[in-house]
Amino acid sequence: MDNRLGFDALDTMLTLHIYIVQLNTEKAEQLMTRWRLLKPEPHDAFFNMATDEAMLEARIKDRVPNTLRLYRWRPSAVSIGRFQSIWKEVNLGECAVSGVDVVRRISGGGAVYHDSEDEITYSVVMKRRDLGTDDVVQAYYYICNGLIEAARMVGVNAEYDRGNARHCPNITVKKRKISGNAQANRKDTILQHGTLLVKVDFNKMFTFLKIPCKDACIDFQSTAKRKISSLTSELGRLLSISQVCEAIRSGFEEALGIELAEGVLTDYEVNLAQRLEREKFVTRNWNFEGRTENLSLKPVS
Repeated sequence: MDNRLGFDALDTMLTLHIYIVQLNTEKAEQLMTRWRLLKPEPHDAFFNMATDEAMLEARIKDRVPNTLRLYRWRPSAVSIGRFQSIWKEVNLGECAVSGVDVVRRISGGGAVYHDSEDEITYSVVMKRRDLGTDDVVQAYYYICNGLIEAARMVGVNAEYDRGNARHCPNITVKKRKISGNAQANRKDTILQHGTLLVKVDFNKMFTFLKIPCKDACIDFQSTAKRKISSLTSELGRLLSISQVCEAIRSGFEEALGIELAEGVLTDYEVNLAQRLEREKFVTRNWNFEGRTENLSLKPVS
């Protein structure tokens, strides 16, 4: 028997093994840097929040890749943080009269008015391992860089504000906030969502958000104008929603070093979102009292 044949076969096997390892490594790296993009769609507040939670659960179970979702609110809505009192934060009477939805988020942070025309909301679900850190502030910073780059692309020089014990990190221009953000963390998986203000209507904002005293409304608006801005205010011209969405897409790709591939919600996410909307986000127990004791996230096929 010629031993050279055996060595040649072994060499071929080793070469093939190395090739397969390299191919699998490249595929894994590609999967980690290729995210799903869900293009902007308008939904009511309850389905929007149900969808974000369904995406989080799907990512926990590795049913979907890291995802950037863009969306709008129709009708306009107020969302409150996970631990806030709806009675203290929201003018429920004005919301009812004007047909403005009110919903409790699963994330922290404060009460936010979401105008159906004047903002884009984003949400990100991703594995914490892809950040390489367990630090919450670093996680905010990593994701917010996508919005900072998006603002730069349309001509606005925005900065990251790490917030404090009372306020979640946000994005500012000359100390004025143009984007608020909040997180929910489960099983080594992050949901971060937030707003990017295209325009801002302070009259509407303080009609639907509660202030301590009606007589203080003018003072509140004056203070708000010093602390809150928008892309339109900074540029002196109005951007279209499609322009802003494209900037967000490009900003995330550039800042995070990822490739965004357009996709859709999976059947798992849609089915779970519909059930979460029905059994949680439209209920008084959740929105008024923050209780979900009768809800179980059973497996969804």
